[in-house]
Amino acid sequence: MEISLHGKTALITGASGQLGRVMARTFAKAGADIAVHYARNKEMADSLVSEIEKIGRRAIAIQADITKEADVNRMRDAAFDALGEVHIVVNNAVIQYEWKTILEQPLADFQSQFDSCIMQSVLTAKAFIPEMIKRKSGRFIGINTECSALCKSGIGAYSAAKRGMDGLYRVLAKEVGEYSINVTQVAPGWTISENTRKEGSEIAPDYTADVPLGRRGTDKEISDAVLFLASDMASFITGVCIPVSGGVVMV
Repeated sequence: MEISLHGKTALITGASGQLGRVMARTFAKAGADIAVHYARNKEMADSLVSEIEKIGRRAIAIQADITKEADVNRMRDAAFDALGEVHIVVNNAVIQYEWKTILEQPLADFQSQFDSCIMQSVLTAKAFIPEMIKRKSGRFIGINTECSALCKSGIGAYSAAKRGMDGLYRVLAKEVGEYSINVTQVAPGWTISENTRKEGSEIAPDYTADVPLGRRGTDKEISDAVLFLASDMASFITGVCIPVSGGVVMV
C-alpha cells in the first residue's frame, strides 16, 4: 500500500539538514507540498526546492530562527502565503553543540537545547495549531532521540531537553485531541546519513553490538516512520514517541 500526502502541505524545520532533507524528499514524493525551513544552509534549501518542483510539487525555502517567536510567526506567514494551509508540522531542527559532562558543559548549551527542542515546539504549536483547530485536523510531529531514553554520560543537555520535549508533546496531544489533531514523536537511533556515506563510516561495531537488529538505521527508515505518522494511516495514533532504533530503545 502506497502512502499518499496528496493535497497536503508540510512544514519541516531543519529541512536543509542531514535528516530533514530526506524527509522533505520523502514527503514530496508522497505528494505533499513542502515549506523548507533552514537556519543557514540556503544553498541546500534552494536545491531542495528545485528538486521538489521538478517532481511536480510546490515548495518554498524559508529562513528562520526557530527559537524566536517573531521568526516562527514570519515563517508561518510565508508558508501560508506561498502554499496555503499547513496540514503537517515536523519539528526536526536542533542546535548542534559539543557534548561534555554535565559539570563541564557550559550553561549556554543547556539553554540552546531547551530553546531548540522545547521552545521551538511551543512556538510552532502556537503559530500553526490554531489553524488546525479551525480545520479540525492536523499532524504535529517532533523528532526526538534514543538519547532521551538511554541517558548516557556526556549527553546531559541534549537528553534533558528531549525529555522535556517528550512531556510537552504528550500534554499537547491531550489538549488538542478533541480537534482531531495528532501529536506524535519519532526517536531515531544513531542514523546513517548522507555525510556518513560520504565519510564511509556506516559501520560502527561498538554501537551495533547493542542493537538487536545488528545495524544502524538509515535516514530513509527514519523518514518513512515520520511519513507514516503524517499520513491517514496513523489517524488513531497520538501522544506516542516511537523509537526507530533497531530495538536499542523498547517501549
